[in-house]
Amino acid sequence: MTSRRSFVTSLSRAALAVPALPMMRADAFARLREADSGARARPAAALADDEAYWSTIQAAFDVDRARTNLNNGGCSPAPTHVLDAMIRDLRFSNDIPVIDMWQTLEPRLEFVRRDLAADFGCDPEEMAITRNASESNEIMIFGLDLKKGDEVIVTNQNYGRMLTSWDQRVRRDGIVVRSISFNVPSTDDHVVERFAAAITPRTRVIEFPHITNLTGQILPVRRIAELARPRGIQVLVDGAHAYAHFPFTRDQLGVDYYGTSLHKWLAAPIGTGFLYVRREKVPSLWPLMAAAKEQDANIRKYEEIGTHPAGNHNAIAVALAFHRGIGAERKAARLRWLRDRWAVRLTRENPRIRVLTPLVGDRAGAIALVNVEGIETPRLQQWLWGRHGIVTVAIMHPEFDGLRVTPNVYTTPDEIDRFAEKMLQAASRGIA
Repeated sequence: MTSRRSFVTSLSRAALAVPALPMMRADAFARLREADSGARARPAAALADDEAYWSTIQAAFDVDRARTNLNNGGCSPAPTHVLDAMIRDLRFSNDIPVIDMWQTLEPRLEFVRRDLAADFGCDPEEMAITRNASESNEIMIFGLDLKKGDEVIVTNQNYGRMLTSWDQRVRRDGIVVRSISFNVPSTDDHVVERFAAAITPRTRVIEFPHITNLTGQILPVRRIAELARPRGIQVLVDGAHAYAHFPFTRDQLGVDYYGTSLHKWLAAPIGTGFLYVRREKVPSLWPLMAAAKEQDANIRKYEEIGTHPAGNHNAIAVALAFHRGIGAERKAARLRWLRDRWAVRLTRENPRIRVLTPLVGDRAGAIALVNVEGIETPRLQQWLWGRHGIVTVAIMHPEFDGLRVTPNVYTTPDEIDRFAEKMLQAASRGIA
């Protein structure tokens, strides 16, 4: 098996030697080689708190440290060399776009498709490059043939835009959507039981998030897929917050459809995502925008969206190389360490603070939801941002509420500690 060090070295050389691939800034990958050399063969968990290692990763991001961004789950900044690759291609396209963009840059999308498919563990002919998870998921939602009376199971923790999309199918096609609820936090058994109880003879589809955007709990995708498959139920997975957040492959999930964004945890340019459709399912899943009949069995039919910039999509390859250079296991361990640094401390030091995300094992990643008893969540979010320059998200759900906190690999322990200290201050002194 190729070592991470040889992988990073080969990527750097390939970027300089092969004109068809996006160029990579040598200093960014030099930082990766430097970090990897210092880490040697240490386990991911042992490396999670090694600031000598992670400081080299943090230096690849050009961000304003006067402010603390703890909403990377919404949209993460890209490393500087990824942003530079996109801007370079946008400038190149701007000369003669019909030649430079369409004829030179657009064909390079096939390299992006190849690399993403290899990382996800699927055939390139099952991987469409999209603009975000919403586009990918709406292709799935609107692309399935459903008739009046067919039932779809969702959860009340599905992403809002996906629920809106299903509501449009209800109004337009007369399908029936059944929504389930589950405890926060919850066990895998409880989640599976809730889905199983909702299935009827008319159930045709189950759609749910791989990891909820509200509390950050990772749901048991494979178990739900195995529950549905013998019954002929299609399973659509919204992976907006999952890919490049924690390690997994297509075969570990066992799903036929999967959509994700790449401008969150992969830190690719804004406006990038992918849609996975198992090859035998492609002919029967309609594209969101029309494609020629000759493309019925071609994964590229989902990319027929009209004129769009090539620079954003081509720079995905650079972001993916950086992510793989760090290593998915190392990254996940670091993100959980950053989460626990504030979450465990807050729940230990003040009984009024409650974390609504599982903090044990692999049932969550960087995302966590925290509530302070007696303080309205929107006011707390505004106080942190307006008074202290700390960005979080106020989550208001009919069954729970709290601040969603999402660090990323460029987040420093000092930034985490600053957030924790302000939260403890709010809990003990108030925010008036």
